[in-house]
Amino acid sequence: MKINRKISNLLEQITLKKRIVFIFAVGTLIPFVCTALISYNAMSSILSSKLDSGVRSNLKNVQQSIESTIDNLNHVSQQLVIPGSVGGYLDTYLHTEQPYERAKYYQDIKTKLNEITFTNPGIGLTMYYSDEENRYLFNTSGVKNDFTISRLPLLVNHFRIANFGPHISNELHSNRYVFSVLRKVGLPERDDIYIYIESDLKLTQNILQREQTGEQDYYLILDNNGRIVYSQVDNLFQKNTYFEGGKSSKGLLNQYYWFKETSDQGWSIISLIPVAKYNEEKNQWVVQMIYLSIIFGVLSLSIAWLLWKMVYKPLQKFDKEINWMMQSDFQSETFRTRIPEFDYLLSQFRKMKNQISDLFKEVEQKEKRRADLEVEKLLYQINPHFLMNTLDTANWLAVMNDQKDISRLVTSLNRLLYYNLGKAGQTSTIVEEIETLKQYLAIQKFRYDFDFEVRIHTDDVILNYPVPRFILQPLVENAIYHGLSDEGYIYVEVRNDNHKIQIEVNDNGAGISEEDIEKLLNQNQTKQQKDGMGIGLNYVKRMLENHYEGKAKLEIKSLVGKGTSVFLTLPILEVEARD
Repeated sequence: MKINRKISNLLEQITLKKRIVFIFAVGTLIPFVCTALISYNAMSSILSSKLDSGVRSNLKNVQQSIESTIDNLNHVSQQLVIPGSVGGYLDTYLHTEQPYERAKYYQDIKTKLNEITFTNPGIGLTMYYSDEENRYLFNTSGVKNDFTISRLPLLVNHFRIANFGPHISNELHSNRYVFSVLRKVGLPERDDIYIYIESDLKLTQNILQREQTGEQDYYLILDNNGRIVYSQVDNLFQKNTYFEGGKSSKGLLNQYYWFKETSDQGWSIISLIPVAKYNEEKNQWVVQMIYLSIIFGVLSLSIAWLLWKMVYKPLQKFDKEINWMMQSDFQSETFRTRIPEFDYLLSQFRKMKNQISDLFKEVEQKEKRRADLEVEKLLYQINPHFLMNTLDTANWLAVMNDQKDISRLVTSLNRLLYYNLGKAGQTSTIVEEIETLKQYLAIQKFRYDFDFEVRIHTDDVILNYPVPRFILQPLVENAIYHGLSDEGYIYVEVRNDNHKIQIEVNDNGAGISEEDIEKLLNQNQTKQQKDGMGIGLNYVKRMLENHYEGKAKLEIKSLVGKGTSVFLTLPILEVEARD
């Protein structure tokens, strides 16, 4: 403990100037030391990740290109088998014995094949093949004499369809690699007829010759059993042998780094990068990082000197300003640091001093007015009771003179004023809001010379749920003030929806434009008070923000000439029982 206190006291005695010099002196040495000790491992990890990401991205593109080629071959083959558009012609052709009819169907099949190959530039040699007779029909180009299905490298084998490749094309006079598909035509009486389609020569060649990091990658393609069906490094990874990498996605084998991607179709593609090439890239980056470390050291020393000049001196001027304020000297002299940020802070600091001076004066004035405000508050509390007592007297006079309408009007007004002015707190309940709304509607029906229907529906289970006071009346008030006339109606519904209180007020009035809706939600409360009891939607919005902190929602939807709907969504709050 004593040692810690001594160290703490020693640190507290070091000035800011000394700390800046010390920190940047250490800061210039640490990067060099760290670079010398861990740069190789760090850069090796970073560059390995970068190279791995690049190789995998390229490998993924090759995989997707091959998948797209195989899918295209399978799609085209679907058109040439039963029940495809050409398969039916072939069945008829094989069962037709009349020379004229056979010639006609032969020409139709050739035309269809030409149309399909023309509209699908990604395919090459296309033909029908008889397995038992070992012969082909309707080939779109010349076929090599040694064409045999059994010699093709099987890539994926599914029911009635097999995909091969890459392999040398069976097209006459071509030695380029292609992918191919062999699919049973599905003729009712001939189970030995297949459709054979190869991919376009240039397309396959482009896929297998993609470049990475300046040199060509080497590729292996494995079938779904892990057997090599295609190899660009045949001396080390021979065809028809099994790849030794197992189920891993990358590794090191025979002086090659390998990365594997497996297709959803079951086959896999492997990218091979020579170890020498892989490490050459990393070594180049390490050398570059060493140069950058040297530059960083020089920059660190330069920054240390600049910070001492630009930070320490302006802080001295700030210290003077603070000392003047501590001495209650709010009229200090003006000076500049010639650094925009510090000049701005000094300007803000001086504004703060002026505001503090003004606040001192304002506090003195408020203290003088406190007694007067207390008296005004008492008068404000007394006057509502005087008003309600007077209304009670007016009610009894109306009863004594058999003025029932006046009595009901005064009674409703008195109850509304009692709820509005005589009740402490800002929290009410659904049932109290509904009862107050009924009093308000009774007054409005007396005031206006037209009749309107009001229907109120509430769920009994939520009648005693707490809500802010006077959030329901302004919604109905809004409906009355915006175009409600004879034969109008207002429908109020309060329900429990998924543990939230949903309040909905609908009317069939004149409706409100989008511009007016914006004003109702955002204008000052005073502007919304079109009548003595009007509180305004602005009040409702502020009460929701105050009580629910953004968890409540107020929406207005309206069509001009059709009516308006106001939706209020309130979370159910747990509050203490009110007196």
